[in-house]
Amino acid sequence: MKIAIIIPAYNEEKRIGNTLHAYSEYFEKQARIDNFGYEFIVVLNGCKDNTLQVVQDAAKKYPHISFINLTQAGKGLAIKAGFSYALGYDFTLISFVDADMATEPKDFYDLIKHVGKYDGVIASRYLPESKIYPPRPAMKKWGRKIFYNGLTRLLFGLKFVDLQCGAKIFKRSVVAAITPELMVKQWAFDVELLYLAKKHGFIIHEEPTVWTDKEGSKLQPFKAGMRMLGSLFELRFKHSPFSR
Repeated sequence: MKIAIIIPAYNEEKRIGNTLHAYSEYFEKQARIDNFGYEFIVVLNGCKDNTLQVVQDAAKKYPHISFINLTQAGKGLAIKAGFSYALGYDFTLISFVDADMATEPKDFYDLIKHVGKYDGVIASRYLPESKIYPPRPAMKKWGRKIFYNGLTRLLFGLKFVDLQCGAKIFKRSVVAAITPELMVKQWAFDVELLYLAKKHGFIIHEEPTVWTDKEGSKLQPFKAGMRMLGSLFELRFKHSPFSR
């Protein structure tokens, strides 16, 4: 088994150093125990701070870190670039995780161990067995259930409880099939990714996880929520016969 772990990074100079250190130390030990190969692929997208230097310093210390420096911002754009890079090598699993370490290394590796018979595994913060710190406010919880999840079911037939958690793992065949069709550069890229996997007949499993909210988020919740809802309709049009 050889795993590519893509880490999209946008102005993450304050957080990504700790993330790369913790993940590298954990995976170095775990790889010796379970006998697998791995590589961290950091994809900087539109960074205007010192993220590049922090990543370069980490890459000098840990041999399993590589990076791509994109001038344009967009998490979807970054992950697609990471997918394309990983497909050029012999990785059997291709994954991504957020740079803020809201998902700890051991919890991310737990997801890897659950791939098995599935084509992919996505972390879920909202299953009964999941643990999320601190608990989400009731308004945000019900807003997600009623509006966001309701729309994704209606427009795309997706029945996942948590589409947006930043920890997802796929077998190589999934990434190879969907990467050429990915169009979303920023908002709703998770929905597009999962919709395309469903469209191609892949079986994606939702696994409970442990997730800790981190300080330093660049998103304004209300504004981001409105953009996300609008992007769902845009995405539905992009993947409809009318777009042609």
